[in-house]
Amino acid sequence: MTEPIRLYLDEDTINRALIAGLRARNVDVMTAQEAGRIGESDETQLAFATSEQRTIFTFNTRDFVQLHREWLEKGQEHAGIVVSDQLQVGVVLRRLLKLLDARDSAEMRNWLEFLSNWR
Repeated sequence: MTEPIRLYLDEDTINRALIAGLRARNVDVMTAQEAGRIGESDETQLAFATSEQRTIFTFNTRDFVQLHREWLEKGQEHAGIVVSDQLQVGVVLRRLLKLLDARDSAEMRNWLEFLSNWR
């Protein structure tokens, strides 16, 4: 049986409506705030998400695309990165749910996904 994607929302993506919408659909979500990690660097956030076997979701596309490249070049593994433009919550929620329905945690390993691909 495949394991569902477990999300970690960095501080840029923390939104009560988004979190409530995901949890109402039984998505396993942890936020940077819940983890006590507000204000930590992007690399520290990615390392934490990876240690928790969670795919990180962020609006910080530029920095996380770069981190993805750096980690792969160094042979470091991560549990997946999903990047998105800042859109209306309903749009983000629908796109995330499509992604979560189509992929599992193994498919996200070391993968960088653009949420814009899930229209």
